[in-house]
Amino acid sequence: MNRTATRTRKGVIAHALLLFAVVIGTSQSSSGAGAAALVQIPDLIIDLNIPEIDAAVIGDTLPLQALHVYRDGHVEKATRRLQWKSSNKNVASVDDEGVVHFSTSQGTTFLSVSDGRLQDRLELTLRQQGKPRVTVVKQKGERYRIIRKLIARMTLEEKIGQMIMADFRKVNGKAVTRLLPDVEAAIKRYQLGGVILFRENIENTEQTINLVHAYQQAAQKYGMLIALDQEGGIVSRLRQGTDLPGNMALGAARSGELAWKAGDVIGSELASLGINTNFAPDLDVNNNPNNPVIGVRSFGEDPRLVGDLGVAFAAGLQHNGIVSTAKHFPGHGDTAVDSHLGLPQVTHGRERLARVELYPFKQAITAGVDAIMTAHITFPQIDGSTVLSKKDGTTIHLPATLSPRIVTGLLREELGFDGVIFTDAMNMQAIADHFGAADAAVRAIQAGVDVVLMPTDLDEVVKGVREAVRRGEISETRIDQSQRRILTMKIKRGIVKEEDPVTVEAKLIRAMERIGSREHRQVEAEAAMRSITLVKNNGVLPLALADGQRIAVVGDSYVEVLADAVKKYHAETETIRIGKRGLSPFQWQQVMRADVVILASCTADVKARSPKAAGIELFRQIVERTQRPVIGVGIRNPYDIMAYPHVDAYLAQYGYRQASFAATAATMFGWNLPTGRLPVTIPDGRGGTMYPFGHGLTFEPIGSE
Repeated sequence: MNRTATRTRKGVIAHALLLFAVVIGTSQSSSGAGAAALVQIPDLIIDLNIPEIDAAVIGDTLPLQALHVYRDGHVEKATRRLQWKSSNKNVASVDDEGVVHFSTSQGTTFLSVSDGRLQDRLELTLRQQGKPRVTVVKQKGERYRIIRKLIARMTLEEKIGQMIMADFRKVNGKAVTRLLPDVEAAIKRYQLGGVILFRENIENTEQTINLVHAYQQAAQKYGMLIALDQEGGIVSRLRQGTDLPGNMALGAARSGELAWKAGDVIGSELASLGINTNFAPDLDVNNNPNNPVIGVRSFGEDPRLVGDLGVAFAAGLQHNGIVSTAKHFPGHGDTAVDSHLGLPQVTHGRERLARVELYPFKQAITAGVDAIMTAHITFPQIDGSTVLSKKDGTTIHLPATLSPRIVTGLLREELGFDGVIFTDAMNMQAIADHFGAADAAVRAIQAGVDVVLMPTDLDEVVKGVREAVRRGEISETRIDQSQRRILTMKIKRGIVKEEDPVTVEAKLIRAMERIGSREHRQVEAEAAMRSITLVKNNGVLPLALADGQRIAVVGDSYVEVLADAVKKYHAETETIRIGKRGLSPFQWQQVMRADVVILASCTADVKARSPKAAGIELFRQIVERTQRPVIGVGIRNPYDIMAYPHVDAYLAQYGYRQASFAATAATMFGWNLPTGRLPVTIPDGRGGTMYPFGHGLTFEPIGSE
């Protein structure tokens, strides 16, 4: 017999055996016997029938997932031969993707799904009383208790792996832009539940899709959290796509609708790349002008503004199935130390924290934020516990990330948050300097954290946590609580293994349609235009220059970008970059002969805007010497005017993305009417106020009389 015939015969036999197994397995399933033989015979359920999963109505639609539940302890998103049906299309219809579309009629419908062998159904009731209200009536029964069953079948090693999100930013000093064998081996060895990406890991759309796809393929039973920090503005990890101006710009625009659009744009672009978790929004209330790490990452200094815009932003992310993460709990806004470099302390009492720092987090919890990230900050008024630092043996207060009183007592019990809690990066010096890798991870889990982010030594952490469980320092019940939250979030957001994963080629086509699309760019431009805040104007703006008049744009950061934006409105614009020794004699001549001088000011901290800082001192000299109008532009921090208060006009743009420079230039020449209002107070440096929260000037648009 030839080889072809032999292969054909073997194939027929194998197919017959498979059919026999299915028939026998189905028969055994109905009688409740032979569980061991059912390893590869799944059940089929609709995700909303799982007790822990809540409905997420988006406008007039409700996305449903069909899940195959395997007896070996995992679930997969079902896609093969699915048929969705609605018993009452006058109430709601359901498309081939499981998306429910509601009509304008009231009533009840049963939605069903079948794969030809197994089926499930869900009851929905729609009431039109003012605002449409959807009630989900879940089916009951042991078959839907899948999260409990999954946890019962997990090994301790699998559980610990789900509680770790690793950082493969670089390996052997080189950026990881594809799945390396060593990285894949680590994912499988430690059965990791997630990875975080950084700008170094992201080159372009196609490469990112391939990398993320490979990470998901390397995951074993459970879908993997693929995360990054895409806040918009100064914290943006993607190298392609839409560059939104950031949170403080949104705070200046004062629009919840615009904040939702920003979250929606970011969520849409992340989803198209396969990234499913965003460590945003930042809900820190930035009421400290000297804060070196939050600043324009915050929506502002007013707790209600921060909460309202943060909730809207998070909803935009969730609209695209992205996990939204509020950070940094209990609040990083009123600090003067960067926790990447040291251990900050907030000394406020409980009453002040409840009124200010905690307020946005309460709003986010009520609105259903998926996750919260802790802060590596000490709050001695909440937890006065002390430990000995491994750095120098000194006594330090316990950081919030490691504090049971803050994580469990305050966040879980008092505020009632039952979602996933991430630590901030555990390689930050606020933790790494004072605690060992395993000690920090064990303390965080004991405190109530669910996912340990970026531990410094994977092997040490996994062994340390495992030994802590075996010694009884961490109960397995405590570990199981985290598994319930993690698995619930993953299933709710569709982060599960796929029966038929979408091909990389198909993902790329979809991503190219979404990323940097015309609609997304319009949101980017709108946010930038509406954010520009005219803080000061002594009759200088809008500019109306004659041909031949000159503009000099002076600065040491982003000066070329600002000058290029200005040139689009006035060709006679010169770029003057400040050198290490200040301005040369020729550059001074350029400044003095200019008809208008624009100062491109970009500071990141209080030291950079000190009157003694070289660039700031030069700006002050220019203001004093020239008799021409001088316009200051606070490219990043709106506080820069504190250092050169005597400029003739001052604009705050809150970030250095391209759209913000374009908006500033358009405003200078009257093509954009400034409507932004300060989301923070600008102090005068002497205990008083230079410009209050909410301040913002405007002028008559071009062509008005």
